[in-house]
This record gives sequence, C-alpha cells and structure tokens, in this order.
Amino acid sequence: MTMRNFCNRTRRQFLWETGAGFGATALAGMLAGDGFFGSSAAAAEVNPLAPRSPAGAAKAKSVIFLFMYGGPSHIDTFDYKPNLVGMDNKTVAVKTFGRGGKKNEGRIVEPRWNFKQYGQSGKWVSSLFPNLAECVDDIAFLHSMTADSPIHGSAMLMMNSGKLISGSPAMGSWVNYGLGTVNQNLPGFVVMLDPSGGPISGAKNWSSGYMPATFQGATFKHEGAPVLNLSRPHGTTREQQRDMLDTLGAINRRHLEPRADNTDLAARIASYELAYKMQVSAPEAVDFAQESPTTLDMYGVGREPTHHFGSQCLLARRLVERGVRFIQVYSGGNHIDHNWDAHGDLEFNHNKHAGETDQPIAALLRDLKQRGMLEETLVVWGGEFGRQPTAEYAKGTGRDHNSYGFTMWMAGGGIKGGVSVGQTDELGSRAVERPIAVKELHATVLQQLGLDPNHLSYFYNGLDQKLVGVEPVKPIHEIIA
Repeated sequence: MTMRNFCNRTRRQFLWETGAGFGATALAGMLAGDGFFGSSAAAAEVNPLAPRSPAGAAKAKSVIFLFMYGGPSHIDTFDYKPNLVGMDNKTVAVKTFGRGGKKNEGRIVEPRWNFKQYGQSGKWVSSLFPNLAECVDDIAFLHSMTADSPIHGSAMLMMNSGKLISGSPAMGSWVNYGLGTVNQNLPGFVVMLDPSGGPISGAKNWSSGYMPATFQGATFKHEGAPVLNLSRPHGTTREQQRDMLDTLGAINRRHLEPRADNTDLAARIASYELAYKMQVSAPEAVDFAQESPTTLDMYGVGREPTHHFGSQCLLARRLVERGVRFIQVYSGGNHIDHNWDAHGDLEFNHNKHAGETDQPIAALLRDLKQRGMLEETLVVWGGEFGRQPTAEYAKGTGRDHNSYGFTMWMAGGGIKGGVSVGQTDELGSRAVERPIAVKELHATVLQQLGLDPNHLSYFYNGLDQKLVGVEPVKPIHEIIA
C-alpha cells in the first residue's frame, strides 16, 4: 500500500468513525492543511452517510431482503423432488445434522403440497405460493445454498453479517458504509419485524458491529409511530426543539473535540439530528393514504392474514422510492410456530406463514416492475437454512434444520429471471451441484450495488475487515444479467 493510499484510507476511516460533529470537521481541516490527507478535500466526506458513487458499475440502488426466519422447507416450496412422493414414513439412509444432532438415517416426510410448472421457464413451484409462482420468470432460484451452522442464532448471524459470532456489521451496515444514503431525512438501513417479536439474537442481526453506530439498522413500524419515541414532547414546538438540539449539539461537540475516537458520542449527535428530520419524513413515508385502493388490495392490506406483511412490503417499496438503501423485512419471530421453524406440524406451520407472505411478496415484485423500479431494486428471499427431508421425531411431520442444502432466490437489480442454479440430491438433503456459500450471496449483493466485495473493507483490530471474509470471493455469475 502506498503512503498516499494509506493516508486517504486513514482520512476516510477517521471521518466515518467520528461522524458529522464540529470537532471532526475542525480536526480534519487542520490535518488537511498540513497535507496529511493528500490533495482531495477532507470536508467532502465528513457526513458518514453522505451518498457516494459506487466503485464499479451499479445495476441496483437498493436492496429489499425478505427474511423468512426459522428456515422454510425448500422441498415443500421451490425445490421439486418427485422421488419423495410415495415414500412417506419409509426409513432411508441419509446423513443429517440439525437441532437433534447428527443422524445416519431417517423417516421420510414426503412433500405435503402439490407442485406445478409456471411461466415460460417452466419452474416447478408448490401450491404454498400460488401468487409468487406467477412471477417465476423474474426470479433466479438458488437451489444449492449452504450454511456454516444448523443452529438458528449462529446461522442468522452468518446470513446477516457473514460471521457465526456476534460483533460484526450487518450487510445493511456494509452497504451504507460503502454507498451512504440518498435520503438524509431517513435511515439508510431499515428493519421491520414480525408482530410476534424479533428473531433470535435480536438487534445483533442488524447491528453495525465494530463500525460506528451511525450505520446500524433502525427498526420501523408500519402502524402508529414509525419509530418509537420519535414524537416531540407534549407542549414543545418545533422551534423550541431545534433550539434545544442546537444547544445540546454544541455541548456534545465541545466534549467530542478532545475525544475524536468516541464514535458512540459522534453517532449520538448524528442520531439526534436524524430523529429531528424524521419527525416529518418518517410519518409521511408510512402514510398509506397516498396509495390507491387497488394498490392496497394488491398487497393484501386491510385483511387477514396478509395485512401485516403486506403493509411491510408496501412500506419497503415506499422507502426505496425515498432513497433508503437497505430494507430487511422479517416473516416470523419469537419461537417455533411463530416462525418457519416447523419442528412439529409442518402443514400448519408452512400454511400459516406462506399464507401471510405469498400475496404480499408477489405484489411487491409486480409493483416494483410496473413502476420501473425492479431494475434498480434487488430483492432477496430466504431464511438462515432449510429443512431436512426426514422427520425429526418418531411421529409427526416436523422437519429438523438443514444447513447442507436449501433454496433462496433473488430478483431485480440486474439479476436474470427464469433461471435456477445448483441442485440438491434426489431427497433434498444436501447440495450436490454447484454448492453456494453465504459469502457468495453477499458478494453478489455488493457487486450488483457497484461495490467490490473483495475490496470493500473497514480497518479494525489491525485488519482490513470485509463482509465476505479474507479469501477472495466471486459473485454468483450464473444469475447476473
């Protein structure tokens, strides 16, 4: 690394870590005056969330990650396994590894839903997703995903942050670190949770980790106050609040000046300013009165079981329209049948969650497409892993976790439609053709946004940390248009 590159990286690191405070601006100006930062203007990067041009050609501007928490069964949704039909309750030799540990044989649970071909691509989809099935020609299916853990907590962290343990930035944080956000009045990274609660490990899944808190995800609600504690105190005018924030900001910046490495304080200063702006912009973003009755009906808003997830998908589209970079919507929360974790009654579990999400997801894809937004919006669907073809217990239809092979899909944002990549074995127990690691999925998302997954790094603890890890990673080229 040349000295100039080192200094430029040091400048970016310093400014991103210290946020938009006066102390950061002053010190950056002094260092720039001494030539420490090289020839480029230091002040241009003071705002850590200022929009930045991607390093490469970007095909997507925003990401919507539809996270099916708990692990949907691939062989009951999108990975058609006709050989399983007629094998119900037969014991077969198959190696599995899930919550119940490692096993060498199991009792087959054949798919409980019929499959049918759809679209020009002839893609097989189960009756769980009749609406989404009509959109298969816009979707690239990844049938050979693999995960590094069959346990919810660590697998969730892996899918969200690229690491099995907590403490690393979520993918949304990396995207905002690399690109900033277009709308300075809304968070760049928004998370929407299931009404039953958040996923296991909670906020660790949208944490900014070792990055400044400025880059962490903000939880949004589609009903009531979009963000908790956002409203002004009763009896306080906006002018009084502005005066209070200016005074508090001056005190905080004075405290920050000799403590340039205090990223928590710098992020708090920035968060106060963002919250002030969001008091106007956030309620407007969730105001569905601006939407037509036809649009609300298309998403299933106002009726069960689609109202909640449909409202979230509609809000995701509205946030993308307003320049939010990364939006994550969770289907499922809490434990067991409150999410896709079908350990007991597979039919009850998957009928419930597919019934809540099928129409809204199809509506999101169609709505983005008819508005000309799908080309620049990357939609990702999947859970932390899949489910096994065999029963977990001696009786019942419940399936254990399967990290050896499962299905995810991507659409929009420069992704080919009507294609399928990879394959699991005839039982659906593990990937046997073109296994795909989570880091390859992450690399694909970053590349479609114009970011180089092997060079987007954050210097921490003596290392250039990356979402995709140390070794070079290639995106999934088979699905890139």
